[in-house]
Amino acid sequence: MAQDYLWYQGIPFPPTDFYPEVIKAAHEELVLKDEDIITVTYPKSGTHWVIEVLSLIHSKGDPNWIRSVPTYVRSPWIETASGNRCTVERKEGPPLISSHLPIQLFPKSFFTSKAKMIYVIRNPKDVLISGYYFWGSTNLAKKPESLEQYFEWFLQGYGITGDWKNHFTPAQTQAFEATFREKMAGLPPELFSWD
Repeated sequence: MAQDYLWYQGIPFPPTDFYPEVIKAAHEELVLKDEDIITVTYPKSGTHWVIEVLSLIHSKGDPNWIRSVPTYVRSPWIETASGNRCTVERKEGPPLISSHLPIQLFPKSFFTSKAKMIYVIRNPKDVLISGYYFWGSTNLAKKPESLEQYFEWFLQGYGITGDWKNHFTPAQTQAFEATFREKMAGLPPELFSWD
């Protein structure tokens, strides 16, 4: 599995349009504007839906912009070569940006800017199923042979941009894990490895 991804600081990324120097630049050099609105998600968590809603808000409900400009241009992904170029080169236009970067690789400038972040969390069961069908139908990364194999990859942290649980800060992870254990309490304990 490892050879089918670009690995950066122990985190797998698809080998298409991702480069170590671009991810590093997004983390260390990208300067976010105070008016930027960043949609951050773990992949397959509803990024495109949120971008559509934000695009409609930005265009005051006029769908012409959405119909004529692709999502990746309206809200570029800062960790991809094409998205980073769009973000860095923009002179004016919408302040919409997207990212799947985990917190430890997120742009440092965010923490000293007034940029807004919308973090979307989706039920991990839905992320798992959506990811399985998506990655199985693209040529962006190694295709799973079965849902069981993809589930194992997901649990081992071989999701694109790292594992789902560690996409959060440690405090967010603790809060989620407590809630998750509570909700899964009625299921057989051998399904989950808590330690």
